[in-house]
Amino acid sequence: MEDGLESSQRVRTILSFVQAADAGSFAAAGRLLGITSAAVSKNVASLEKSLGVRLMNRTTRTLKLTEEGVAFLRQARVALEALDTAIDTIAAQRAVPGGRVRISTSSAFGREHLLPVLPGLLSRYPALSVEVDFDDRVVDLVRDGYDFVIRGGNIPDSSLVSRPIFRMHSVLVASPDYLARHGIPQTLQELRAHRLIARRFLSGQIAPWSFRADNGSTMTFDPSDTAVLTLSAPEAVVEAARDSVGIVQIGVHLAWKHLLSGALKVVLHRYHSPGTYEMVMQYPHRALMAPRIRATVDYLLETFAENKSLHVPLEALDAYVA
Repeated sequence: MEDGLESSQRVRTILSFVQAADAGSFAAAGRLLGITSAAVSKNVASLEKSLGVRLMNRTTRTLKLTEEGVAFLRQARVALEALDTAIDTIAAQRAVPGGRVRISTSSAFGREHLLPVLPGLLSRYPALSVEVDFDDRVVDLVRDGYDFVIRGGNIPDSSLVSRPIFRMHSVLVASPDYLARHGIPQTLQELRAHRLIARRFLSGQIAPWSFRADNGSTMTFDPSDTAVLTLSAPEAVVEAARDSVGIVQIGVHLAWKHLLSGALKVVLHRYHSPGTYEMVMQYPHRALMAPRIRATVDYLLETFAENKSLHVPLEALDAYVA
């Protein structure tokens, strides 16, 4: 941004732009900011001039963000939140962390692993309140107002800070009853003749199964070609396997307690590739983090690190092969 705008004026122009984008008009933004619509328009025009790009197209009735405006709005929200956080941090640096923390996580991981540790978090920090959305869709963290998200899969590079929780190794499993009735597959060719359960991601893509060949290469197998059942929820896939419907690929962290109990057995462990998925905690880049968020993030990362079911070594699965 050019030096033509002083720091205080920059903040006023950014505030005007964000409020106008959210409210949908200069007049509504002016009412929220306590200034005239003309002043809001002037501020936005000054911001565009200093940036050298148009951020929104105006008509007599509507405002529509340009592509540059959408990108700038996202960053502006983070910047304004950082200013709020700076004030909150100074005011609360000696206080016990308190306030609301909003989290988005997947249904399976949320219920199996996040929910059980929340009582300990709230016991350590009684002034906290936690709001969790159990949702498998990929959310826009900043736009949707979450403090952080817990996501699993092949995590793309982004402008978000990613803190690893664990490697999401996968495994092929089936119930002892199913294997007693249909036999234990010893090769990929034999697997193709079995009753398979596939998982479909929300994107519509079927989760592939990967296998290691004796020469070290990796081959991908699409289970949907012969699947007798296709499900979207990983916890439903686990239940279908326990009910002896067929063979499934699931995360070791979801299978582990069922392997320990004997409800499921590992198949084709020698050939199956565990994949490169990971579970991470993500939050926006910012110089400062509110004490309520920092305390929650640190507590959860510490607790997840101590959860042995999330860090099962692959060699431990040898004891549960059918």
